[in-house]
Amino acid sequence: MRMCSIASGSSGNCIYVGSDSHHLLIDAGISGKRVEAGLQDLELSGKDIDGILLTHEHSDHIKGLGVLARKYGLPIYATPGTAGAVKAMKSLGKIDESLFVEIQADRDFEIGDLKISPFHISHDAADPVAYRIACGEKKMAVATDLGIYTDYTIDHLKGLDVLLLEANHDIHMLQVGAYPYPLKQRISGELGHLSNESAGKLLCQVLHDNMKAVMLGHLSKENNYAELAYETVKLEIALGDTPYQPGDFPLSVAGREERSACIAV
Repeated sequence: MRMCSIASGSSGNCIYVGSDSHHLLIDAGISGKRVEAGLQDLELSGKDIDGILLTHEHSDHIKGLGVLARKYGLPIYATPGTAGAVKAMKSLGKIDESLFVEIQADRDFEIGDLKISPFHISHDAADPVAYRIACGEKKMAVATDLGIYTDYTIDHLKGLDVLLLEANHDIHMLQVGAYPYPLKQRISGELGHLSNESAGKLLCQVLHDNMKAVMLGHLSKENNYAELAYETVKLEIALGDTPYQPGDFPLSVAGREERSACIAV
């Protein structure tokens, strides 16, 4: 299996996950041109993609969806609430409704040799989900846009080889920044986004001996930066109630504008 962040941040998200024979995108929140450039770096094209898994309908997750769907006829996997919200968005242009494939949280499905497990997340969208994907014994997950996490979340993130996890904002930067108060409350609330500190605490709950790599993603452009997210999460792990230290596994930060290194297991 491989995972690569083509883009991850508050301004746009698109993550590639695939096996030798099947290839998926999780979200398409950047331009179709940028998605195609990222795929080309992976020696793939839009013709190789077996489907787009949507987490939710916010623009930073669906911006390029219409272009890609029309150009390649790609199946769009989404919960009923997400699909309905996307279909109502005129900004995406006309998307053939037959391309939408309805999925449900907590109901697994398969695309070729990939087993996909959608699970609920706490975010201010119609019916948002995150995804856990397995190929044989290898397991990966992409979990962003988490206002809070619970034991349910932790259960779905256990036993992974690779995890891309949201570390959206630094609490202090958000508090003293220029955002209006209601927006600050939304971001830090139970339907918002995970802070760096919360990401580190969640990681402490899911680390295990066979974790191969963790990538931090969906960083805010205004209220975070890569070095701060990296160091804060490392500190939470070092101080947390866990037998692991930050150096026990590879930790990286997905770029907002550039493709990440490809993680293969």
